[in-house]
Amino acid sequence: MLARWLPAAINTRPAEWSRAAIGMALGTMLSVWVCAQVFGMEVALHLLGPLGASAVLLFAVSSGALAQPWSIIGSYLCAAVVALLVARVLGRTLGSACLAAGMTVILICWLRCLHPPAGGLAMTLVLADPASIALGWQALAPVMLGAGALLTAALVYNNATRTRYPKGLVESPIAPVSSPARVVDPMITAADLKLALAEMEQFYDVEPSELEQLIHAAQSHARRRSIGEVLAHRAV
Repeated sequence: MLARWLPAAINTRPAEWSRAAIGMALGTMLSVWVCAQVFGMEVALHLLGPLGASAVLLFAVSSGALAQPWSIIGSYLCAAVVALLVARVLGRTLGSACLAAGMTVILICWLRCLHPPAGGLAMTLVLADPASIALGWQALAPVMLGAGALLTAALVYNNATRTRYPKGLVESPIAPVSSPARVVDPMITAADLKLALAEMEQFYDVEPSELEQLIHAAQSHARRRSIGEVLAHRAV
């Protein structure tokens, strides 16, 4: 039981840590600077927390679903709209801030743009600084400007440092209709997945043991489907 509290091994090299750290720092600084040039430093610094958290995802775990372009743009827009509505109706209290965060999570899950910093952004906008409150509904502008600047930085930096971003959908290979010889595939283990992750040298927000369970479950479903297809073919 105590072993569950121990940190999992990181499958990346220090070079990748440095690449992600530099990108996170530069991306956050750029997004805040751009926002400050248009709306002032007070408004920009109020968004520093959510932007910094988003930068960790966009530069350190850019392969994850939570770090893709729609995740940050969609979630920031949802968080801003929900927070401004809740603040107008219920006022700017701690309770309304937490309610706005919860409503944001439901909305971004429904719209498939789950992005954890959006919850913090919703709270930040409800409990905003005087300069942001004075903007009213125009507070949407600095939020989306910061998100857009951060996303642009991630697109440029990640691809310039040979990290493909955004990640596209991986097409599944087409299985052959028939095979002359039956080949038995070896069972994939967590150790094999750990080695594969180490070869890819990128951060992936998933444990090898979780991948092993997922692959074995998929293999089980594939076997059932294959048996069903064979039985249906024989019945014909």
